Amino acid sequence: MEIVVPPALTESHVKWEGEAGRAWSAGLPALARRYLEEWGLRLDGASMHGVVSLVLPVVRADGTPAALKLQPVTHENATEPVGLRAWAGDGSVLLLEHDPATGTMLLERLDESRSLSAVPDDMKAMEILAELLARLVARPAPEGLRRLGDIAGQMVEDVPAALAKLPREEDRAWLRRCAAAVAELVPEPGDRLLHWDLHYDNVLAAEREPWLAIDPKPLAGDPGFDLLPALDNRWGEVVASGDVRGSVLRRFDLLVEALELDPARAAGWTLGRVLQNSLWSVEDGEDRLDDVQLAIAEAMVHRQ
Repeated sequence: MEIVVPPALTESHVKWEGEAGRAWSAGLPALARRYLEEWGLRLDGASMHGVVSLVLPVVRADGTPAALKLQPVTHENATEPVGLRAWAGDGSVLLLEHDPATGTMLLERLDESRSLSAVPDDMKAMEILAELLARLVARPAPEGLRRLGDIAGQMVEDVPAALAKLPREEDRAWLRRCAAAVAELVPEPGDRLLHWDLHYDNVLAAEREPWLAIDPKPLAGDPGFDLLPALDNRWGEVVASGDVRGSVLRRFDLLVEALELDPARAAGWTLGRVLQNSLWSVEDGEDRLDDVQLAIAEAMVHRQ
């Protein structure tokens, strides 16, 4: 069976890494064949991909279905195996093999065609996500992960430069407000193992459990910092409700209750995520804050 690299994956690597990205993408078939041989795997279906990774459905020598994930090692994904080993399948996909030199992983096979985005009832999907997230953040972070205290401190330091690039006073005021919330929380950044990117499309159906989390960006910190990716899922439904603030707060309250968090502290760290996303947006050349992020920030004020 031929190993196909989807053109969209190559385009993504070229976008971010230029010709180096094109060269890495071109080398994927050879890299995949190496691990098919070394780990005793055979291909079992068509290639899949994310923004940076090529995922190949495979079967192990004992007949167990698995997924071969190939991606360049970056600061974002370098600690993915650390988090997966710590969770050991408790709420997350299982890590079966890993080569630190290339970042290649062999993972438990999940159903890539069924994510929480496909669950018709939005609040039911949120309940499932909340239950998984509560299990994930219950575990103390292992050594070797990025730490929220360091990241949050740097965010606060980056605010003055970002303010200078925002012409609207409304945007500047919100950036200051988010930064103030983060500055208050930085002295106690937490020590739990965070997923950092748990939204509906990063929860897939499985056989071992009904649903499991995938694609973490492990971080050591306060669980309140892990809520925002779930809040802006299926935003069209939030808008269609006619009560954006109420819809956001219903999601937020469900998450806070499931994780047994202090609402005010969780709201502050959610403002921290708004700050992080906004700083990234300004760094990418935007001169105004995203309306969805602002709507979430406005809702959080009612829980601080």
